[in-house]
Amino acid sequence: MTYVDGFVLAVPTANKERYKQHAETAAVVFKEHGALKLVECWGDDVPDGDVTSFPMAVKCQDDETVCFSWILWPSREVRNQGMAAVMADPRMQPEANPELTEMPFDGQRMIYGGFDMIVEV
Repeated sequence: MTYVDGFVLAVPTANKERYKQHAETAAVVFKEHGALKLVECWGDDVPDGDVTSFPMAVKCQDDETVCFSWILWPSREVRNQGMAAVMADPRMQPEANPELTEMPFDGQRMIYGGFDMIVEV
């Protein structure tokens, strides 16, 4: 069954174009290693919460925007193999890709996880 990796992160708003370039560069590699689809979303209507929210979860600051992303894989097995291959791919090494030298966001505040799809319409 289809498998999804999901991500929520805070990106400095001034880094929007750098983030987009970073995502486009990485997307090529992910697709070559088995990903079916990659989606990057820039926050437009992401309210602060009183108890919990996307901004609270990633400690979003005033000069940052919440981003929501996912990678669609054919299965968890393909994802596990593909993710290992992506991390080992020389194109994903900072010295090979200037876009990856300095991350356009704070990776320590990124939330991510893998999910089994249970409904798809």
